[in-house]
Amino acid sequence: MGPTASGKTELAIRMVEQHNCEIISVDSALIYRGMDIGTAKPNSDEQARAPHHLIDILDPAVAYSAADFRRDALVLMAEIVARGKTPLLVGGTMLYFKALIDGLSPLPGADPLIRAEIEAQADELGWQYLHDQLAEFDPVSAKRIHPNDPQRLSRAIEVYRISGKSLTELTKTIDNELPFDVAQFAIYPEDRAVLHQRIEARFQQMLELGFEQEVKALYDRNDLNVNLPSIRCVGYRQMWEYIDGTMDYDEMVFRGIVATRQLAKRQMTWLRSWNDLNRLYTPIGDSGEETLQQNIDSIRNIVG
Repeated sequence: MGPTASGKTELAIRMVEQHNCEIISVDSALIYRGMDIGTAKPNSDEQARAPHHLIDILDPAVAYSAADFRRDALVLMAEIVARGKTPLLVGGTMLYFKALIDGLSPLPGADPLIRAEIEAQADELGWQYLHDQLAEFDPVSAKRIHPNDPQRLSRAIEVYRISGKSLTELTKTIDNELPFDVAQFAIYPEDRAVLHQRIEARFQQMLELGFEQEVKALYDRNDLNVNLPSIRCVGYRQMWEYIDGTMDYDEMVFRGIVATRQLAKRQMTWLRSWNDLNRLYTPIGDSGEETLQQNIDSIRNIVG
């Protein structure tokens, strides 16, 4: 685990090259086809060195949940173990890691009709009105979910309208314990300024590699929109709005970098409260190669 731009991919590839592992990607953006540059997806050379499972499995028009990830990851983990190898789960989507390790609550599936009804009410009355409704039947979720977070707010209301039970009530029941022993590691940057520099440098590199053209191809499809999970990915939303004419180029670059930093901050917040976590270090500059090997040795010493 680790925040964006911390060096997870290279460490994972080295692990595959030195040990009997197969990589399962734990990233809610890498699942999408045609979204390569802006997600910093492992390139063809990197995937040749170490193939990644759960990369390029869906069209950007399709949604993918933590439950979907858990189902797919468990199947892959069992197959990898059956081949006599160790599953190596790598990524920064902390919700996916949590769903895999802790299990999931038995929540109802999405209902398109109810979801459309909620969106229609939001258009007519506003999300604050719906948030006030949520506070009446699920005050715990209302405190946790901001009125300006329509995705989570809509889901909390949808769950109640489908099941008659609040999200808080249903999430008290957890099932599906993980049928594997797990060792957990995280690259944990000591200097946030260094991580910010890496984020900015990588965003500029994405622009040089043709990020604008990549998003323009998605924009031109006409079946995608800024409300889809794929287009809400960090960087993609800002570039989409630039192409749509709602901001200029410099503002897009600024907002894209800021959004990526905010993502890294959220990831670090998750990690600070994570249990049973073994800390690794970010490979930086001239000491990068040495740090990489130290991280590999640390993992080997703990896993055996």
